[in-house]
Amino acid sequence: MKGIKMILGALAAASLLVSVGANAQENTKRGAYETNKAFDNTFIGIGAGINSTIMHPSQPKTWGEMGLALDVNFGKWWTPAVGARLGYHGMWNNSKQVFDANGIDANTPYGFHYFHGDILWNISNSIAGYKADRFWDFAPYATMGLLNVNKSRTPFAKTTRNHEWAAGLGLLNILRVTERINVTLDLMVLAGKGSAYTTDSDRVALFPSATIGLAFNLGKTNFDRHSEITPVVVPVPFTVEQYNSLAEKAAALEKENAALRDKAAQLEKQLAPYRQLVNGQTYLYENGTFTAVDVKPGSPITLYFDCGSAQLSAREKAHLEFFTQSVLTPDTKLSVNGYADKQTGSAKRNQQLSEQRVKTVVNLLKKAGASEENIETAAHGASVQLFNGAAKNRVVTIEVK
Repeated sequence: MKGIKMILGALAAASLLVSVGANAQENTKRGAYETNKAFDNTFIGIGAGINSTIMHPSQPKTWGEMGLALDVNFGKWWTPAVGARLGYHGMWNNSKQVFDANGIDANTPYGFHYFHGDILWNISNSIAGYKADRFWDFAPYATMGLLNVNKSRTPFAKTTRNHEWAAGLGLLNILRVTERINVTLDLMVLAGKGSAYTTDSDRVALFPSATIGLAFNLGKTNFDRHSEITPVVVPVPFTVEQYNSLAEKAAALEKENAALRDKAAQLEKQLAPYRQLVNGQTYLYENGTFTAVDVKPGSPITLYFDCGSAQLSAREKAHLEFFTQSVLTPDTKLSVNGYADKQTGSAKRNQQLSEQRVKTVVNLLKKAGASEENIETAAHGASVQLFNGAAKNRVVTIEVK
């Protein structure tokens, strides 16, 4: 019927215009792409739609009634622009005329089966450049295969069949839904020899169809471009003068490097004795030889307090810190003695003050790592005066035992 021809033509024109218009505004990449693996960029498709028949292409009134069409195919894109697929198309068709006296009668449904191979050309990627997430891809294709027609409405019925090679052209529209799923609109016109279906061998039978379906992408779904190769720049040959000048500079640098190597060897020889020294160890140097010695700070040490105070000044805390860092270990045994000056305060007050001073120092020693059981303490108040002068006797002494 005329309506089918108009519908198929309109769908083809609309898909071409929309696809080209959309591609012209997209950011795409052109260039060579790496070869994909066997299972990459493959797809399985299934769809349904309509078939029709025309025995006289010059007379649209001879178009057949519409029949149900089923598409099942498996394909692969070898490059972003070129692909191939194998598939089955058909189920049944409806005739509007007699094919021959012993064949299909007018207004009779007949089985219609086409097993085919197609070569696909993704014109969107060819013209506008490859874009993995493009919404609409537009792929014309050429098809060829074995066409089978019989008088049964049921596919693959065991009745007398007519077999003939057929070929045609199609237009596959691919609408992206997700990375793995596409909606497809497939428009095809198939041509076969009329001699397979009618007594008039000069005629050609045309079978237009339109199906819509889903395609499921398998394996890797995109293409990787080849890495760009930086061109090699070939330098202009040197003149003799340039070569001689560079050779002289190279010789001078080599001579300078030799002198530096000799100097480095001399310094290494001088440093050799020092490389065996251990950081923090005290050594005695005599006649070019280092001998390790144990050196302990003088003992006892004295920590001075202000009049009437049991707290150390920042200066005296630094004095104590130096002592603990230099001498103190967990096993160091210490004797701590506290004093007060007799010029100020009562005997009772001076005794308490000396005890508080001892306690302050012991607490600081414990924080620095001293063990409490290794510390002996005594508080003498003002009963013992170690030095002349009141200020000198406000002290705590620490002695390593």
